[in-house]
Amino acid sequence: MKRLPVPLVAGALGGLLALAVFFGVALGETKLGGGHLFRALLAGPTNGDPILWLIRLPRVLLAALVGAALASAGTSLQGLTGNALADPFLLGAASGAAVGAGAAILFGLSGTLYLPALAFVGALGATALTLLLARSGGRGSAALLLAGVVSGTFLSALTNLLLALAKQDQSRVLGWLLGWLGDAEWWQVGALAAVALPCVFVLSRLGPGLDALSFGEETARAVGIDTVRLGRLTLVLCALLTATAVAFSGVIGFIGLVTPHAIRALVGPPHRAAIPLSALLGAALLTLADLLARAALPGQSLPLGVVTALLGAPVFALLLRRQIGA
Repeated sequence: MKRLPVPLVAGALGGLLALAVFFGVALGETKLGGGHLFRALLAGPTNGDPILWLIRLPRVLLAALVGAALASAGTSLQGLTGNALADPFLLGAASGAAVGAGAAILFGLSGTLYLPALAFVGALGATALTLLLARSGGRGSAALLLAGVVSGTFLSALTNLLLALAKQDQSRVLGWLLGWLGDAEWWQVGALAAVALPCVFVLSRLGPGLDALSFGEETARAVGIDTVRLGRLTLVLCALLTATAVAFSGVIGFIGLVTPHAIRALVGPPHRAAIPLSALLGAALLTLADLLARAALPGQSLPLGVVTALLGAPVFALLLRRQIGA
């Protein structure tokens, strides 16, 4: 496939994201017309439409930030490990966050702050466990992948145990595990933006090092890349992105797996462009997926993780088939 100019792709993805945000805030059980939206935005959060300012806008912006975080983390991890199947949940962050959220619900700490805080702690703890296992298992991406499988399996077992103990709260735990943005608030948008935007920027600056690493560690060291520092910094940033995103959204799959392949098909493998472009595409895709989750069934919202899996699996299969055929 012929590669497209990066500015052209960036402009197209920016337009797609703008459309996704517009339709995300305009459509729902109560439709908001363009003129009404414009007047409500000018009126501000105090005097504007509460549906826009308290429900739609924080949810749409949170969806965009979660998509950007997961997509950029997926692109970086695939570049670091050299594995096309690596995704943000490789480090066990999703399983750890699930344990933290399940524990919060089980022990009655599922308030506005406690659940995402415990989910975040669980995600970081799981990442630390994965990195510790990888370090003891040897060097290279294979050890990291195996460590992620081991820690993820162990933490999934703990999550199932919490589900069994939750009894009447099982539906709440399961709902969080399937991905949910219905309780989005402005402080969550601000917290995720404060983490995601700097992390994406730094990861894009690490792009040339990830490009060199794709030719092997020896080649990367020969051109002056500190591969150990590069690997540690990339893993820390990806862990922060994934942990923060999952803490506010629950478990949402396939965005971090599919998006990097789509971007590489458009502009090629260089990470300095691929990482921010993946963030743009991931933001647009998850915003549209959340809109579909809200609009698919009248009066009911589907779990966001289910929608991304149903849409992402066939898209990934198509991308994988095209890459194998190439």
